[in-house]
Amino acid sequence: MFKDKLLIVTAATFLLGAAYLMGTRQSTVRADSSPVYELRTYHCYPGKLDALLARFRDHTMKLFERHGMHNVAYFTPTDEPQKNDTLIYIISHESRQKAEENWKAFQADPEWTKVREASEASGKIVEKVDRVFMVSTDFSPMK
Repeated sequence: MFKDKLLIVTAATFLLGAAYLMGTRQSTVRADSSPVYELRTYHCYPGKLDALLARFRDHTMKLFERHGMHNVAYFTPTDEPQKNDTLIYIISHESRQKAEENWKAFQADPEWTKVREASEASGKIVEKVDRVFMVSTDFSPMK
């Protein structure tokens, strides 16, 4: 449990640096109309991480962009027990409301359905997904 929380904090810290380099700045904390970041952690079934990474690399990232979800960063843990079965990533949305709309549109996309079904032909890939929505603080170094 502690390692999971540490991993989330580490990923969130990276997000701040990445956003700073990307030149974005958030001056107030308002999740209703401000850009929001979404931290997602995918826990894969044993032996399925490579299939998930291929799906993201070859298809999912492009589909996210098509549906207003901006790719920020993708990570795999370096330590056990998550090393071989976890993908952590951060995407951004125009607002929290847009995040919900973006996900609905993405999940209804026929191309996504086709990609998901093809990638899971030999069994489900993802066992569990954790998600956290975040907004930057007024003192965040993001520009």
